[in-house]
Amino acid sequence: MNPIARIHQRITAAVPEWSLALLLRVGIAAPFFLSGRTKVEGFLTLSPSTHYLFAEEYHVPLLSPDAAAYVTTYAEHLLPILLVLGLMTRPAALGLLIMTIVIEVFVIPTGWPTHLLWAGPLAYLIARGPGAVSLDRLVKID
Repeated sequence: MNPIARIHQRITAAVPEWSLALLLRVGIAAPFFLSGRTKVEGFLTLSPSTHYLFAEEYHVPLLSPDAAAYVTTYAEHLLPILLVLGLMTRPAALGLLIMTIVIEVFVIPTGWPTHLLWAGPLAYLIARGPGAVSLDRLVKID
């Protein structure tokens, strides 16, 4: 075995997959949750600026601006929490991936470098699941 293959094997053996999955879950949950927090005043009361943005700036198809504001805000709070807990991880990651695609196509088409950074961890979590340290594994969903 060549030296590079040995180094790769040692690193792979030293870093368990559950730790990567946990890092990706927490890392991708943060920007979505923080974005959701900017849309509310208090606990979950939408701010006037959120209503304005969805009515005037963000043109989400198939939903009224009011419905889009509420759906987006609640999703940005609930789905990241599920990811951090590792509960319903694949559906939560899929929801955030769909949100990312909608943002890219309809809201900020020039944001693709950031959106690719979001899509990578979400695709990993959809494909591989939450890892061993998760509520999904505890309740045997994954």
